[in-house]
Amino acid sequence: MKGILSLLKMKARSGKPSDDHTDSVLFSTAFAGQGVDDSMLVPWEARAVEVGAKRLPTSRGGKLLQGLWAKDKYMAHLDKDAVERMERFFEFAAVPSNRDVIRQDEYGNFMVVLLTGTIAVDRVQPWGEQLRLAETRPGDILGEMSLLDSGIRFSACTTLTDCEIAVLSAEAMDDMMTKDPQLAASLIALLARKLSLRLRVVSARLSDNQK
Repeated sequence: MKGILSLLKMKARSGKPSDDHTDSVLFSTAFAGQGVDDSMLVPWEARAVEVGAKRLPTSRGGKLLQGLWAKDKYMAHLDKDAVERMERFFEFAAVPSNRDVIRQDEYGNFMVVLLTGTIAVDRVQPWGEQLRLAETRPGDILGEMSLLDSGIRFSACTTLTDCEIAVLSAEAMDDMMTKDPQLAASLIALLARKLSLRLRVVSARLSDNQK
């Protein structure tokens, strides 16, 4: 994580988007750096086909994303212009109920923002018990930990209702770092803060469950 932020700091010196740059491959090659070959990786394109996702118009997805993040304590630090610039890096999709958008212990190179509906976050403990960690609300972010650290998925995320989601892949994150590094730096910093807070809550929940 420290390496990511250092690279972003160097790339963001100009303070504005640029077309004169070296393409970033930090996120899209991070899994290979961890010894994860392509056959082990589950990209959004494959998962979208598997769950029967339908493409959502950017006009609708972007409007939902703007509205939700404007109300979020942390993501509201991204102003309307920043979110509008970010929309082109997201894919927007509608997913039916009872579909695993993310599965525990797999390698996946994308994160999800829930726009409408409800998604359950479950983890199967090493001793076999399944624990419901959360039932998410619109605006919640899922899967960002694996996107940031290239590790395996900590939990499974299953749609409980028909859902609309925004998806950001590792390739799109690299594209953002290349074309708009300041925007990418802001997003990563906010994701890291939200992730840290959520991990504290999950850690407390798991500790209580073991008592």
